[in-house]
Parts: sequence; structure tokens; C-alpha cells
Amino acid sequence: MVMEVKWCGFDYGQCIMEPGGLRNPRLFGDLYKELGQPELIPDKIRKYRILKEKYGSYGRIKEGHRDEIYSYVLDDDPKAIELFGQKEQELLDMGEGLEDTLQHLQSLGIELQVVSEMKKTLGAVGTDIVSRFLKRRGLVKYFEELVTPQGKINLNDNSVDDKYKGHTKKDGTLYDVLAQELKERGIEAHEAVMVGDKPETDINPAHERGFKTIKYTGFIDLGDSKADLVIHSFEELKHILKKKD
Repeated sequence: MVMEVKWCGFDYGQCIMEPGGLRNPRLFGDLYKELGQPELIPDKIRKYRILKEKYGSYGRIKEGHRDEIYSYVLDDDPKAIELFGQKEQELLDMGEGLEDTLQHLQSLGIELQVVSEMKKTLGAVGTDIVSRFLKRRGLVKYFEELVTPQGKINLNDNSVDDKYKGHTKKDGTLYDVLAQELKERGIEAHEAVMVGDKPETDINPAHERGFKTIKYTGFIDLGDSKADLVIHSFEELKHILKKKD
């Protein structure tokens, strides 16, 4: 199946970013050894698991409840919070074949954006985990903007367009705003495709609003969805997506 599109949006967690190397024993082990408090490692890992039980996955904690990592797990210790961010960035990885695929899509003239369910950003805009990852990995040359419930963030100057503020992927209103903005630029929803792993935030709400949808299962398969297609590798997008004239 070939999809002709003008715009392609990518989810962040477990899609652009794959957390396979982010092992909690290693993360908290490195962190608290550096702080000179190795005796705290087991308790920090235990508390992090309690948060996972509360919210269902580490991805959901990071996207919507990051403040609880800082307060409950790290005890609001500024040094621990700073080191947590550093160690996390060191251990996160990109989805296999992602950058080659982005280069290809960009060469076709397809617009690219990150659309993330980042419900909270702690600290100055542009220093959040998503922005930091995209900048650290040199992906800003493909993604100049990050669309989130915190607003649309320009990754070059950290300016924020507030029209997206308060709208989420899960309730679908973020896609309503996105569809309207794309339409104002001459792109209809059916000329846009959303790529992501989570049916309830990346696929189903976008599909219901007329977007084409592709479910990515390269890191995890989160079950049935309304996706038009399912891929296991980003490389598959090179053969699926074409630029619509």
C-alpha cells in the first residue's frame, strides 16, 4: 500500500525514542553511585516501580507525571534531579533506521513534525526531555517543531504557540487543532499521516479525525487499533509514503 501525503507526524516515546537501553538498575545505580549514596539504589528502584504500577508504564509517568519522579522518587533533591536528566539522556536511543528514513522523507518534500503527549514540562520550555533528546541527537534538522499539550514549541528558538495548550492527543482535541492548522496551510487531514505506537493517543483519535495512521511496533506492540497500516521498521516508510503533489 502506498500513501500519498504532504505531512507526517511522529510520536516520541517508544517510537522516535526507544528506551530499551534505559534499564532502571543501571540508571539509578549510576546516579546514586555518583552522588555517593549507593545504599539508596534499591529503594529508588522500588519507588519507581510503584509509580509504574500506579500509571501503567514508565512512558506514561514520564509524559504526564514527571513531577512525581522528582518529588516521590528523587525527594526533590536538585542534584539528583539534574543527574537523572543527564543519565536518562545518555541511555535513551533512537528507533532503528529512523534517521535514514527521515532523510528520505525530507528529500521527498514531506513536512515532518513531532507530536507528543507531553502533558507537563518542568522548567523552561525547550529543556524538557523531548526537546533535549531531539537536540542532542541532531534531529532538529528534520523536526523544527514539537506539538504538545504545552503548546507548539519551536526547537530552534524555544518560542511557543499557545493554540495547542491544554489540548491532548488522548481526548483528540490536539488533533482537531492540528487539522485546522494544516488546513490553513493547504494540507487536508487525509493528506497527513500520524506514526506512533499507542492506539489510544497516536492512532485512534487521529484516525477518527481523518488522518491516515500507521502503527509502529518496532519496540512494543500495544494491541489492536484503527491504524491503516502496521510497520515493524521505520525503513518500511520509505516504500509506503510518497509526496502528494
